[in-house]
Amino acid sequence: MEEKRFAFGKNWLSFLDTMDEERINTAVNSLKEMLEMEDLKEKTFLDIGCGSGLFSLAAARLGARVFSFDYDSESVACALELRKKYGISAELWTIQQGSVLDREYMDKLPLFDIVYSWGVLHHTGDMRKAIENASLKVKPNGIFFLALYNDQGFLSFLWKKVKEIYCSSLAGKIIITAIFVPFLFFRSLLSGLFKNGNPLYQFSNYRKNRGMSLYHDWIDWLGGYPFETSSPKDAENFLNSLGFNLRKSKLTQSWGCNEFVFIKNP
Repeated sequence: MEEKRFAFGKNWLSFLDTMDEERINTAVNSLKEMLEMEDLKEKTFLDIGCGSGLFSLAAARLGARVFSFDYDSESVACALELRKKYGISAELWTIQQGSVLDREYMDKLPLFDIVYSWGVLHHTGDMRKAIENASLKVKPNGIFFLALYNDQGFLSFLWKKVKEIYCSSLAGKIIITAIFVPFLFFRSLLSGLFKNGNPLYQFSNYRKNRGMSLYHDWIDWLGGYPFETSSPKDAENFLNSLGFNLRKSKLTQSWGCNEFVFIKNP
């Protein structure tokens, strides 16, 4: 039986058409802000689940030597195209296909100054194993920057069912898209109106949030399966047990991701 899994790579290949310097600069600045670093010169940077490759490119722009991998072959193709388009050498930016759940693959990788995995490990089907495997690649005193879906209890359970239906068949994809894209559209209108006094605020300003695309993030959200969540406290406790201390976090009160920057004990 074919595994239910969202085709993240197809979504990122579509996103690649929207790539420009403004998005890249926004991604660069978001890395600088969360890592509290002005550059990444002489740093090694592992991007687990690189997706479009945008943040690998941002890390390379900041001076890091980057190693990226993704489970999805089309995500790998997307990152390769981005590397070619922006003239980064393969020596400075390595891109491979691989799985964070594959311990044999992970064991072959060196340790890194910064391990980055934003919105990925909760889509593997075994989030805790994925976090543990990723954490093993962080150097002592190194940084583990990850983002995990916020646990909203029963609401998260309902969203998981939505994602399962989306990934179950073409009919499921059509039904979920037809119902929820209009819902997300009007939600964005109302959010912009009541929070910013402008119903189009999210549409015109969303790229300022990490350089991402509102529509592509909608599709990623609706189809993103497998799907697991974690409360901030559970995430911190688990990382503490793996030998990390929390340095910085950016938390959401809704669906979406909580961001964490952990430091590995020496």
